[in-house]
Amino acid sequence: MITHPNCKINFGLHVVRKRADGYHDLETIFLPAPLCDTLEIEKDDEFHFSQDGIAIEGSAEDNLVVKAYRMMQRECGIGNVSIHLTKTIPFGAGLGGGSSDAAFTLRMLDEIFELHLGREKLISMASRLGADCAFFIDNVPAYAIGIGDKLTPLGFNPLDGMDLRIEKPDGETVSTAEAYRGVTPRESKGKNGIDGMPLQAESTHNAALLVEAAKENPEKWKVLIVNDFEQSVFVNHPRIARLKQRFYDEGAVYASMTGSGAAVFGVWKM
Repeated sequence: MITHPNCKINFGLHVVRKRADGYHDLETIFLPAPLCDTLEIEKDDEFHFSQDGIAIEGSAEDNLVVKAYRMMQRECGIGNVSIHLTKTIPFGAGLGGGSSDAAFTLRMLDEIFELHLGREKLISMASRLGADCAFFIDNVPAYAIGIGDKLTPLGFNPLDGMDLRIEKPDGETVSTAEAYRGVTPRESKGKNGIDGMPLQAESTHNAALLVEAAKENPEKWKVLIVNDFEQSVFVNHPRIARLKQRFYDEGAVYASMTGSGAAVFGVWKM
C-alpha cells in the first residue's frame, strides 16, 4: 500500500499559557497543505524500515513512523511489515511532516491488518505520538486548542480558491525549544493579550475570534491573524522574515510563518 502523507500549515497561532506539565496551551487553525511525503507499507516476514529523500538523523527506531508501528504492534499484536519512507517535507519547518507520517502509518496499518479501530482510537494513539499527530487522522481544516490535540472541524477552508506557496530558506531550521524560549504567553501579557486581542480560554473552547477572523476578507488577515512565534524567531532568523516580506512584495494577500518555523506560506488570489 502506498500513500502520500501531506503537511499542514498553521493559519494563526496563539501561545496562550504555560502549563504545569511544562507544555504550552495553544490555539490555532490547522489546514492541510499539498506538500507530501511518500509512504509504502506491506506485510513481510521480518520488520524492515528504509528511507530516502531528505536525510533524517538518528536511528530508525527514533523515526515517528517506526514509533507508530511499534505502538500498533504492542497494542494490537500486528505482524511484521516493510516500510519505506521518501521524505520530501522538510523537518524543523513547522509543517508537521513527521507527525503526518506517523498518523498515516497508523491509518495504513489499521487498514492493512483490518483492525477496524475506529476514528477515536486512532486519534488517541496519534495524540500519544506527538501534539499535532491527531490532526492528520481526519486531515481536515480544524480549530485546535490544548497542545494542539483538541480539535474541532472548521467546516470550511479559508484558502479555498487561492494559490498557496510554501518555502523554507535553505539551511534554516527552528527547533520547538528555541521558539518557545523566545515567546511570552498571552496570559502573561495581561487579559487583553497581544495587540489588544482578547484571550480565548481553553475551558470555554471559544473559537469565535480566530475562526471569525478566518472568515473575513483576505485583505484583513494581515492584521487579524498572527503567529506569536514570529516576533522572536525573526530576530534570530532574519532570512525567514525576509522570505515573508518577499511574498508580500510578490503580491501575496497574506503570508505567515507556519508553526514554530522555519517554513513560510503565502497565498494569492486566483
